[in-house]
Amino acid sequence: MITQHGQVIKLKTRGADGKPLWAYRYRVNGRGSGRPQVGGFASQGDALQALKLVLERLHRCNGRAAELTLSHLVEEYLAQHEAAPRTIAKLRWLLGKATRAFGDCRVVELRSDEIGAWRATLPPGHRFEATQALRQVLNRAVAWRILDSNPARIGVENPRRPHQEKRPFESWAEIDALAEHLGTVYGPMVVFAAATGLRPGEWIALEHRDLDRGARVVYVRRAFAHGRLQRPKTRRSTRAVPLQAIALEALDQLPARADTRPLFPAPRGGYLDLHNFSRRGWRAAQLAAGIEPLRRPYDLRHTFATFALRAGISTFDLSRFMGASLTMIDRHYGHLARDGREHATLLLDSLAAEEADAAAWTFGGRPT
Repeated sequence: MITQHGQVIKLKTRGADGKPLWAYRYRVNGRGSGRPQVGGFASQGDALQALKLVLERLHRCNGRAAELTLSHLVEEYLAQHEAAPRTIAKLRWLLGKATRAFGDCRVVELRSDEIGAWRATLPPGHRFEATQALRQVLNRAVAWRILDSNPARIGVENPRRPHQEKRPFESWAEIDALAEHLGTVYGPMVVFAAATGLRPGEWIALEHRDLDRGARVVYVRRAFAHGRLQRPKTRRSTRAVPLQAIALEALDQLPARADTRPLFPAPRGGYLDLHNFSRRGWRAAQLAAGIEPLRRPYDLRHTFATFALRAGISTFDLSRFMGASLTMIDRHYGHLARDGREHATLLLDSLAAEEADAAAWTFGGRPT
């Protein structure tokens, strides 16, 4: 059987099952050139598939794809990548670190050892993300059959950088002290944020219509970040977060504002500027409350996660409430539940005690 410049043939040699083995052969540079042969395949189909892969690799090495440089690949990838403009800009910035080193190199000539050496020269703060961006682009080259495998993945380790230490507030008393110094406008906002675990951009974008007091739920439908309102890509991205009593009490303390839609508006209406709030009111209130070390507004989210895990909420439920993956919850917050094991022990002991009481009632002569 002949396919393109190759041929699949049946050998006289037989396998252990007594059936004939198969091989393929092809010419490297046309008539008169060498004709490598590879054999030992159990079936004609196996030999044909192997031949197709070899011919495809030769075509890539000799065709247009062989001349494609990393810079050109990056531009093609970014032109087709569907994401927000800000995401594209960040990805372009990260990929710029790779194109400065390998931009003129042909994609088919990229080597894992050179990529690994390049990765070691990157600043620790961007090393993981820049390598991931390069992997992402070269994955597309594999999908386009420009490469057989990803040279930025095979043989190149890319461990995540150590995450910044999370600093949740220690107790509700500490949060209440902070809220008192923030006053009647922003104090309830901070308590609400700690009681729901929303991201700052999410609680800044909340409106009264997002609250369902009857069901004790707040719906997260949008976020305010970088000066503009952002909505989830799909309806499934909208999530419902339970409102515990502390959150409801905080809402009851909010002063009435009929001149603006946000639940926690800026002093003159509209959306709150988190940067100005952090620089002016937030830091001063922490100093006045004697809170040390100083926390960031985002640490209110860490606080919710910590308290929730200590209360025995499962990581599955917590991931749904916080809009984060199970992996992220475990990586970022699992270790924050300092008494998590003690709480688990209490739950297990309680269950065992209940089953023991039930057994005593059944087998101890009392009515069943």
